[in-house]
Amino acid sequence: MAGAALWQSARVDDLVGTQAPGCRLTDPAESVAELERALPGLEPHRLPTPASIDWPRLEGVLGTALPADYKLLCELYPAFVLSDFILVSGPAPGAEVTWAEDTEDLEIVAEWCEDADLAIPMHPYPAAGGLLPWATSNQGDYFLWTTSPDGPQEWMVTVASRNGAWWHYAGGAVQFLADLVSGVLEPWALPPVRPEITWVQQPGGGSR
Repeated sequence: MAGAALWQSARVDDLVGTQAPGCRLTDPAESVAELERALPGLEPHRLPTPASIDWPRLEGVLGTALPADYKLLCELYPAFVLSDFILVSGPAPGAEVTWAEDTEDLEIVAEWCEDADLAIPMHPYPAAGGLLPWATSNQGDYFLWTTSPDGPQEWMVTVASRNGAWWHYAGGAVQFLADLVSGVLEPWALPPVRPEITWVQQPGGGSR
């Protein structure tokens, strides 16, 4: 609990701070391999054939390209839950437009941004530098990208916790998951996340 006490005592506003990887991975395959190393139970669930997601169509509707590491993870793996806590999922083939047009999470993020006590305000996408959700927890936490005009490969991860704390990770989403489950990151305002897959979506909507 010392880590929790540290981030709480260090807070000036709702933004706790920024954590950074020792070396930001820029190769999508390397990022996925790092997650597979940190999460040994993941690789057995790799799809026999990569999912055929129409990214150009999705990104055209969404109005922005998405990071390549996230897209590769979605192509190689079905939706899964980490440590009975974080749901990692993406668009299903054929449902790209529906995924891109779903604004429910963005509306919640907009409310949180308005309520947050932040010296530098944050806003949901499509505002400049806006926040775009890519994962959620079963406790209502959001894992977001802070978008940037420099391109999706430069986006960092922003965590918006249910208890009101916000923090950044200066790396990509897949590397964030690897660093979180391996213990490299302090899970500020989050419970410990074990390197364990506790649910995997099956074809037809089942699970195992």
